Amino acid sequence: MAPSADRHGYWGQPTSTLDWCEENYVATFYIAEFWNTVSNLIMILPPIYGAIQTFRDGLEFRYVCSFLGLAAVGVGSWCFHMTLLYEMQLLDELPMIYSTCVFIYCLYECFKQENTISLFPIALLIIFSVSVTLVYLHWKEPVFHQVMYGALVACLVMRSIFIVTWVYPWLRPLCYTSLGVFLLGFLLWNIDNIFCNTLRASREKLPPGVGVATQFHAWWHIFTGLGSYLHILLSLQIRSTYLKHRPNIKFVCGVWPTLHIEPQKTS
Repeated sequence: MAPSADRHGYWGQPTSTLDWCEENYVATFYIAEFWNTVSNLIMILPPIYGAIQTFRDGLEFRYVCSFLGLAAVGVGSWCFHMTLLYEMQLLDELPMIYSTCVFIYCLYECFKQENTISLFPIALLIIFSVSVTLVYLHWKEPVFHQVMYGALVACLVMRSIFIVTWVYPWLRPLCYTSLGVFLLGFLLWNIDNIFCNTLRASREKLPPGVGVATQFHAWWHIFTGLGSYLHILLSLQIRSTYLKHRPNIKFVCGVWPTLHIEPQKTS
Protein backbone atom coordinates (compact mmCIF):
# COMPACT_ATOMS: atom_id res chain seq x y z
CA MET A 1 0.00 0.00 0.00
CA ALA A 2 1.01 3.58 -0.40
CA PRO A 3 3.03 5.56 2.16
CA SER A 4 1.00 8.16 4.01
CA ALA A 5 2.86 11.22 2.72
CA ASP A 6 0.68 12.48 -0.13
CA ARG A 7 -0.73 15.75 -1.38
CA HIS A 8 -4.23 16.88 -0.48
CA GLY A 9 -6.83 17.81 -3.04
CA TYR A 10 -10.45 18.55 -3.79
CA TRP A 11 -11.92 15.54 -1.96
CA GLY A 12 -10.03 16.20 1.27
CA GLN A 13 -8.34 13.69 3.55
CA PRO A 14 -8.83 10.07 2.42
CA THR A 15 -11.29 8.11 4.54
CA SER A 16 -10.97 4.78 2.71
CA THR A 17 -9.34 1.80 4.39
CA LEU A 18 -7.05 1.47 1.35
CA ASP A 19 -4.78 3.99 -0.33
CA TRP A 20 -2.96 2.55 -3.32
CA CYS A 21 0.54 3.12 -4.57
CA GLU A 22 -0.19 5.91 -7.01
CA GLU A 23 0.78 9.31 -5.57
CA ASN A 24 -2.30 11.31 -4.63
CA TYR A 25 -3.35 14.50 -6.46
CA VAL A 26 -0.25 14.66 -8.63
CA ALA A 27 -1.90 14.94 -12.05
CA THR A 28 -4.81 17.15 -11.01
CA PHE A 29 -6.28 18.77 -7.90
CA TYR A 30 -9.64 17.07 -8.59
CA ILE A 31 -8.62 13.41 -8.91
CA ALA A 32 -6.78 11.64 -6.09
CA GLU A 33 -5.33 8.81 -8.19
CA PHE A 34 -5.47 9.90 -11.81
CA TRP A 35 -4.20 6.78 -13.60
CA ASN A 36 -6.03 4.42 -11.28
CA THR A 37 -9.17 6.39 -12.14
CA VAL A 38 -9.03 6.74 -15.92
CA SER A 39 -7.91 3.13 -16.39
CA ASN A 40 -11.43 2.12 -15.37
CA LEU A 41 -12.74 3.25 -18.75
CA ILE A 42 -11.99 -0.25 -20.04
CA MET A 43 -14.52 -1.59 -17.53
CA ILE A 44 -17.16 1.01 -18.40
CA LEU A 45 -17.39 1.69 -22.14
CA PRO A 46 -16.92 -1.79 -23.72
CA PRO A 47 -19.34 -3.50 -21.29
CA ILE A 48 -22.01 -0.87 -21.99
CA TYR A 49 -21.58 -1.58 -25.70
CA GLY A 50 -21.74 -5.31 -24.94
CA ALA A 51 -24.96 -4.89 -22.97
CA ILE A 52 -26.57 -2.96 -25.83
CA GLN A 53 -25.48 -5.56 -28.40
CA THR A 54 -26.71 -8.42 -26.20
CA PHE A 55 -30.08 -6.74 -25.78
CA ARG A 56 -30.36 -6.14 -29.53
CA ASP A 57 -29.59 -9.80 -30.24
CA GLY A 58 -32.46 -10.79 -27.95
CA LEU A 59 -30.28 -12.86 -25.65
CA GLU A 60 -31.22 -13.64 -22.07
CA PHE A 61 -31.32 -10.70 -19.67
CA ARG A 62 -28.79 -12.33 -17.34
CA TYR A 63 -26.07 -11.54 -19.89
CA VAL A 64 -27.15 -7.92 -20.14
CA CYS A 65 -26.81 -7.89 -16.33
CA SER A 66 -23.32 -9.40 -16.62
CA PHE A 67 -22.11 -6.58 -18.85
CA LEU A 68 -23.85 -3.91 -16.76
CA GLY A 69 -22.42 -5.46 -13.60
CA LEU A 70 -18.89 -5.11 -14.97
CA ALA A 71 -19.67 -1.52 -15.96
CA ALA A 72 -20.94 -0.87 -12.41
CA VAL A 73 -17.62 -2.10 -11.03
CA GLY A 74 -15.82 0.29 -13.37
CA VAL A 75 -17.98 3.25 -12.31
CA GLY A 76 -17.54 2.39 -8.63
CA SER A 77 -13.79 1.99 -9.02
CA TRP A 78 -13.65 5.32 -10.88
CA CYS A 79 -15.43 7.05 -7.97
CA PHE A 80 -13.24 5.33 -5.38
CA HIS A 81 -9.89 6.18 -6.93
CA MET A 82 -11.03 9.69 -7.78
CA THR A 83 -12.02 10.47 -4.18
CA LEU A 84 -10.44 7.88 -1.85
CA LEU A 85 -13.58 8.16 0.29
CA TYR A 86 -14.84 5.15 2.24
CA GLU A 87 -18.33 5.33 0.75
CA MET A 88 -16.87 5.24 -2.75
CA GLN A 89 -14.64 2.32 -1.75
CA LEU A 90 -17.79 0.34 -0.97
CA LEU A 91 -19.21 1.42 -4.34
CA ASP A 92 -16.15 -0.24 -5.89
CA GLU A 93 -15.73 -3.37 -3.80
CA LEU A 94 -19.30 -4.57 -3.20
CA PRO A 95 -20.28 -4.55 -6.90
CA MET A 96 -17.26 -6.81 -7.48
CA ILE A 97 -19.03 -9.39 -5.33
CA TYR A 98 -22.45 -8.83 -6.87
CA SER A 99 -21.32 -8.88 -10.50
CA THR A 100 -19.23 -12.02 -10.00
CA CYS A 101 -22.29 -13.73 -8.52
CA VAL A 102 -24.10 -12.90 -11.77
CA PHE A 103 -21.19 -14.38 -13.74
CA ILE A 104 -21.42 -17.56 -11.64
CA TYR A 105 -25.15 -17.89 -12.20
CA CYS A 106 -24.71 -17.52 -15.95
CA LEU A 107 -21.92 -20.07 -16.17
CA TYR A 108 -23.40 -22.69 -13.85
CA GLU A 109 -26.85 -22.43 -15.48
CA CYS A 110 -25.63 -22.44 -19.07
CA PHE A 111 -27.00 -25.90 -19.93
CA LYS A 112 -30.64 -25.24 -19.09
CA GLN A 113 -33.59 -24.56 -21.38
CA GLU A 114 -33.85 -21.05 -22.76
CA ASN A 115 -35.26 -18.39 -20.41
CA THR A 116 -35.28 -20.87 -17.52
CA ILE A 117 -34.88 -19.20 -14.13
CA SER A 118 -33.44 -21.36 -11.34
CA LEU A 119 -34.53 -19.94 -8.00
CA PHE A 120 -32.32 -22.08 -5.75
CA PRO A 121 -28.91 -20.87 -7.06
CA ILE A 122 -30.27 -17.32 -7.18
CA ALA A 123 -31.28 -17.59 -3.52
CA LEU A 124 -27.86 -18.99 -2.56
CA LEU A 125 -26.02 -16.21 -4.38
CA ILE A 126 -28.23 -13.53 -2.84
CA ILE A 127 -27.69 -14.96 0.65
CA PHE A 128 -23.94 -15.04 0.01
CA SER A 129 -23.90 -11.46 -1.29
CA VAL A 130 -25.98 -10.12 1.59
CA SER A 131 -23.85 -12.00 4.14
CA VAL A 132 -20.59 -10.66 2.70
CA THR A 133 -22.04 -7.16 2.62
CA LEU A 134 -23.21 -7.23 6.24
CA VAL A 135 -19.95 -8.70 7.53
CA TYR A 136 -17.85 -6.26 5.52
CA LEU A 137 -19.85 -3.24 6.67
CA HIS A 138 -19.29 -4.30 10.28
CA TRP A 139 -15.73 -5.62 9.91
CA LYS A 140 -13.90 -3.16 7.68
CA GLU A 141 -11.11 -5.53 6.76
CA PRO A 142 -10.11 -5.40 3.07
CA VAL A 143 -8.55 -8.87 3.23
CA PHE A 144 -11.99 -10.32 4.01
CA HIS A 145 -13.37 -8.79 0.83
CA GLN A 146 -10.39 -9.96 -1.19
CA VAL A 147 -10.76 -13.56 0.06
CA MET A 148 -14.50 -13.62 -0.69
CA TYR A 149 -13.93 -12.20 -4.15
CA GLY A 150 -11.12 -14.69 -4.76
CA ALA A 151 -13.40 -17.58 -3.78
CA LEU A 152 -16.00 -16.47 -6.33
CA VAL A 153 -13.37 -16.13 -9.05
CA ALA A 154 -12.08 -19.63 -8.21
CA CYS A 155 -15.61 -21.00 -8.78
CA LEU A 156 -15.66 -19.35 -12.19
CA VAL A 157 -12.24 -20.68 -13.13
CA MET A 158 -13.08 -24.27 -12.16
CA ARG A 159 -16.38 -24.22 -14.05
CA SER A 160 -14.82 -22.63 -17.13
CA ILE A 161 -11.98 -25.14 -17.27
CA PHE A 162 -14.41 -28.03 -16.84
CA ILE A 163 -16.58 -26.84 -19.74
CA VAL A 164 -13.72 -26.22 -22.18
CA THR A 165 -12.08 -29.52 -21.19
CA TRP A 166 -15.07 -31.84 -21.42
CA VAL A 167 -17.86 -30.07 -23.32
CA TYR A 168 -16.59 -27.44 -25.78
CA PRO A 169 -12.82 -27.93 -26.13
CA TRP A 170 -12.74 -25.60 -29.17
CA LEU A 171 -13.37 -22.72 -26.73
CA ARG A 172 -10.10 -23.34 -24.87
CA PRO A 173 -8.23 -20.42 -26.53
CA LEU A 174 -10.87 -17.90 -25.42
CA CYS A 175 -11.06 -19.41 -21.93
CA TYR A 176 -7.32 -19.51 -21.35
CA THR A 177 -6.81 -16.05 -22.84
CA SER A 178 -9.39 -14.65 -20.43
CA LEU A 179 -7.79 -16.47 -17.50
CA GLY A 180 -4.24 -15.55 -18.48
CA VAL A 181 -5.03 -11.86 -18.91
CA PHE A 182 -6.82 -11.78 -15.55
CA LEU A 183 -3.93 -13.54 -13.79
CA LEU A 184 -1.46 -11.08 -15.32
CA GLY A 185 -3.48 -8.26 -13.79
CA PHE A 186 -3.48 -10.07 -10.44
CA LEU A 187 0.30 -10.44 -10.61
CA LEU A 188 0.74 -6.71 -11.25
CA TRP A 189 -1.69 -5.91 -8.41
CA ASN A 190 0.54 -7.88 -6.03
CA ILE A 191 3.73 -6.25 -7.33
CA ASP A 192 2.14 -2.83 -6.83
CA ASN A 193 1.27 -3.70 -3.22
CA ILE A 194 4.52 -5.39 -2.24
CA PHE A 195 7.03 -3.11 -3.96
CA CYS A 196 5.24 0.22 -3.60
CA ASN A 197 8.18 2.09 -2.06
CA THR A 198 10.50 0.87 -4.81
CA LEU A 199 8.01 1.82 -7.53
CA ARG A 200 7.52 5.29 -6.08
CA ALA A 201 11.26 5.84 -5.85
CA SER A 202 11.71 4.74 -9.47
CA ARG A 203 8.99 7.14 -10.66
CA GLU A 204 10.88 10.05 -9.12
CA LYS A 205 13.86 9.23 -11.34
CA LEU A 206 12.06 8.28 -14.54
CA PRO A 207 10.59 10.72 -17.10
CA PRO A 208 6.84 11.20 -16.45
CA GLY A 209 5.82 9.39 -19.63
CA VAL A 210 7.88 6.36 -18.64
CA GLY A 211 6.92 6.44 -14.98
CA VAL A 212 3.26 6.05 -15.90
CA ALA A 213 4.04 2.52 -17.08
CA THR A 214 4.87 1.60 -13.46
CA GLN A 215 1.32 2.40 -12.27
CA PHE A 216 0.62 -1.30 -11.84
CA HIS A 217 -2.73 -0.87 -10.11
CA ALA A 218 -3.95 0.90 -13.24
CA TRP A 219 -2.69 -2.07 -15.27
CA TRP A 220 -4.62 -4.33 -12.89
CA HIS A 221 -7.77 -2.48 -13.93
CA ILE A 222 -6.94 -2.83 -17.60
CA PHE A 223 -6.06 -6.52 -17.55
CA THR A 224 -8.77 -7.68 -15.15
CA GLY A 225 -11.30 -5.54 -17.00
CA LEU A 226 -10.31 -7.19 -20.28
CA GLY A 227 -10.18 -10.64 -18.66
CA SER A 228 -13.65 -10.20 -17.17
CA TYR A 229 -15.03 -8.93 -20.47
CA LEU A 230 -13.59 -11.95 -22.30
CA HIS A 231 -15.10 -14.21 -19.66
CA ILE A 232 -18.55 -12.79 -20.40
CA LEU A 233 -17.95 -13.45 -24.10
CA LEU A 234 -16.94 -17.03 -23.22
CA SER A 235 -20.08 -17.50 -21.13
CA LEU A 236 -22.21 -16.07 -23.95
CA GLN A 237 -20.50 -18.31 -26.49
CA ILE A 238 -21.15 -21.40 -24.35
CA ARG A 239 -24.79 -20.50 -23.81
CA SER A 240 -25.43 -19.54 -27.43
CA THR A 241 -23.83 -22.74 -28.68
CA TYR A 242 -25.92 -24.86 -26.33
CA LEU A 243 -29.11 -23.10 -27.51
CA LYS A 244 -28.03 -23.75 -31.13
CA HIS A 245 -27.74 -20.07 -31.97
CA ARG A 246 -25.00 -18.95 -34.33
CA PRO A 247 -22.56 -16.94 -32.19
CA ASN A 248 -19.82 -15.09 -34.00
CA ILE A 249 -16.94 -13.06 -32.58
CA LYS A 250 -16.42 -9.80 -34.44
CA PHE A 251 -13.89 -7.06 -33.80
CA VAL A 252 -14.85 -3.40 -33.47
CA CYS A 253 -12.33 -1.29 -35.40
CA GLY A 254 -10.44 -4.51 -35.97
CA VAL A 255 -9.34 -4.56 -32.33
CA TRP A 256 -12.04 -5.04 -29.68
CA PRO A 257 -13.90 -8.40 -29.60
CA THR A 258 -17.70 -8.48 -29.50
CA LEU A 259 -20.15 -11.35 -29.83
CA HIS A 260 -22.96 -11.21 -32.37
CA ILE A 261 -25.68 -13.74 -33.07
CA GLU A 262 -26.00 -14.48 -36.77
CA PRO A 263 -29.58 -14.77 -38.11
CA GLN A 264 -30.82 -18.31 -38.53
CA LYS A 265 -30.67 -19.54 -42.10
CA THR A 266 -34.06 -20.16 -43.67
CA SER A 267 -34.50 -23.28 -45.72
